[in-house]
This record gives sequence, C-alpha cells and structure tokens, in this order.
Amino acid sequence: MSVEDLITDPQAAARRLLGATVFTRDAAAVIVEVEAYGGVPDGPWPDPAAHSFRGPNARNDVMFGPAGRLYTYRSHGIHVCANVVCGPDDTAAAVLLRAGVITDGIAAARRRRGDVADRALGRGPGNLCSALGIAMSDNGVDVFDAASPVRLELGDPGDSVSGPRVGVSKAADRPWRFWLADHPEVSAYRRSPRAPATGLSD
Repeated sequence: MSVEDLITDPQAAARRLLGATVFTRDAAAVIVEVEAYGGVPDGPWPDPAAHSFRGPNARNDVMFGPAGRLYTYRSHGIHVCANVVCGPDDTAAAVLLRAGVITDGIAAARRRRGDVADRALGRGPGNLCSALGIAMSDNGVDVFDAASPVRLELGDPGDSVSGPRVGVSKAADRPWRFWLADHPEVSAYRRSPRAPATGLSD
C-alpha cells in the first residue's frame, strides 16, 4: 500500500483514504470522512468547486501533482484544512480530509482544541488539522516520506457511504463526500445557502 494507490480518479482515491492513519509530530488520527475534488474544465474530472478549476497558481500548484503531497489552505482565512493530492502528475485532483478519530496524542489534541468531547476533536476539516497540529507550512510535504512531519499510512477502507459535499455552492449535488458509517466524528451535512436548489447543481 503506497502512493500508487492514489494515482487514480479522485473518487477512488477518496474511498482509499478512508481508514488511513495520519501521523503528525505528536498525534495521530484514523480518517473517517473525506471529500473528493477534481480540476480544470478540460481535464478528466472538471470540478467548479475545486480550488484548481481555474488552473494552477501560487496557491494551488500542489494540487497538480505529484500524488501523495499535502495541499493545505485556510478556510475563511482562519482554519487550516488539509488535502491529499491524487491522480497522475499534471492532472489536478485532491481529497479533503474532513474528519478523523484521534488515536494517539489526545492530550496534545485537547490542548489545541480545548474542552470539547472526544468525538468532536477531529470533526470537520479545520478541527482535524487543529487537533493534529497540521499547519500551512506543511503544504507540499510528501505524506509517504518517513521523514515527513505529516505522514500517511493506508489501511483497510471498509464499506463507505457517499453523499453531497458539505458547504460548496458549485457542483453541490455531486456525491463526492465519503464516510464510514456509525462514527460520531463524521460531520453533519450542511448545504451552502448559495447553492442552487437540490437537483439543479451538477
């Protein structure tokens, strides 16, 4: 199980990342919820909700490969979120790590997250990165490099459930969010108020 498992389409890569363990400097989590994102209009997976849709720039260049790199960004300018790049080189695609079960370093995660329930430590992409101590400076690291500050170990994904992505206003009906059932860490679904009515958004 290696980076070759992620040189595939974003939906397959998303399913493959369920059950993976992310190891950071002082904590670890098993991933239980992810979202797939594609790329440019003339690519194999055009996706107007993806940061890469308008082509490469200084912010999103990591999304264009190689697979197995970490793409970090700030949501609303505040919360760091982390994606694992997938697909072949020069073809934008990535999988957002949406939620995880903290399995090691709970004390460190709690110092960063405060007085919340264990199930809430890694629920939501910003909270997950906060709990694990993933920072903007981790952008571009190779998660399969043993010396990386953020490492990934693929596990057995098991059976997954799919549904629409959370909070996106474009391509809002695509069932590109995947999660493992019966995990309270999985995010509650929230549709963006800017998205078209259900069924009217690719």
